Amino acid sequence: MKLTGRQVIRADGETVWAALLDPDVLKASVPGCTEISGSAEEGFEATVVQKVGPVKATFKGRVVLSDMVAPRSLTLSGEGKGGAAGFAKGSADVRLEQADETTILEYDVEAKVGGKLAQLGSRIIDGFAKKMADQFFESFSNAVGAPEEGQDGGAEGDDQDESPQKKGWFKRLRG
Repeated sequence: MKLTGRQVIRADGETVWAALLDPDVLKASVPGCTEISGSAEEGFEATVVQKVGPVKATFKGRVVLSDMVAPRSLTLSGEGKGGAAGFAKGSADVRLEQADETTILEYDVEAKVGGKLAQLGSRIIDGFAKKMADQFFESFSNAVGAPEEGQDGGAEGDDQDESPQKKGWFKRLRG
C-alpha cells in the first residue's frame, strides 16, 4: 500500500530537520509509541502499542534513517513484530522545502503487513495506515511549529486571538 501527503510547518528547514532526527519528537509523534531509544546515526529501537480492528498488539521494532541529504530529504525505514498479531514494515521518503517562514514537508509512504493483521482485509489495513501516517505527520508538525491555518487538523477550533508566532514545544526548546 502506498500513501502520499504534505504538511506545511511554521518553522525553518533546519528546525524541521533537527526534529526529524530527535527521538523525543519521534516518540511524541508516533501514535501509540511507549518508548524509543537510539540515535539517527545508528537507528532507533521503538515499542508501539496499537489496535487495528479487533487485533491489539505491542510491536517492537527498529527504524533506520538513510539517504540523508541535510536539510532536504531522508528515508525512514522500519519493521516491527507484534507476536501473534503479525508484523508491519514500511518506509517513508520525506522531502523538505523552505517556503518563506515555513517548511513544506512532503512524504511518500509504503507499508506492508503480515500475519493476523493481513487477514483483516486491505480496506481496514489501508484506512488504518492512512490514519497512522496522517496522525504522525500532524503530531510532528504540531511539535515543531504551529500548523498553517486551513490544514487538516490545523487551526480549526483554535482560539483565533492567539499570536501567529505560536511555536511547537520542540521549536520553543531550540529558540
